[in-house]
Amino acid sequence: MIKKSKILIVDDHPLMAEATSNTLQQIEGIQIIGIAGTGKRCLELVDLHVPNIVFLDYNLPDQYGDEIAKIIKAKYPSIHLVIFSGIELSHLYNYLIGLEVSAVISKESSGTLIKSLVTLLLENFTVIPVPVFHKMRVDSGNLHQTDSLDDDEVHMMTMIVQGLTNEQMAEEVHMSKRTVDNYIRKIYDKLGVKSRAQAVDKFNQFKHIYEVNRRP
Repeated sequence: MIKKSKILIVDDHPLMAEATSNTLQQIEGIQIIGIAGTGKRCLELVDLHVPNIVFLDYNLPDQYGDEIAKIIKAKYPSIHLVIFSGIELSHLYNYLIGLEVSAVISKESSGTLIKSLVTLLLENFTVIPVPVFHKMRVDSGNLHQTDSLDDDEVHMMTMIVQGLTNEQMAEEVHMSKRTVDNYIRKIYDKLGVKSRAQAVDKFNQFKHIYEVNRRP
């Protein structure tokens, strides 16, 4: 009897989880060992079944996907983790690669792409969007660097979230307004946004990552 490859789906949206399950069941030799709606349940099922692949939603009710990924990889380094998200995560690719995530794909991905990804992962390969691939720089010096904000930029964003103007921020940090303007432009580039409102929204979504990266 041919041994089946086990896949766990982690998604708190039942319809999306079921659709993903239906797509994956079309692949020969695949066994869906469960669907988890929370990070806690995910970790329980991982310990119980030790799947080959986990499709892991980034935003779950109790934990973020990257936090769960760290826990799984610490215990089961050979498990392939696919961050499966409805939000844009391209600015976090380097960070997620550093966690040894095997792939990052959108929930809007076609069934063909999802099935192709699974086939590749089982051969220990992955897929990368062409625009992201073209921007990649692979060398020993920056393989695990992230594009997250440094301490000064986090401080700037915290003040922006609090509603301070550029002039007020300059006063607060004893800098010229021009220097503050330059900081904000750099922050927008890193976050991949074009407006203050977009920056606040993205910063709030990923604030926990920036805070973790600032810890000594």
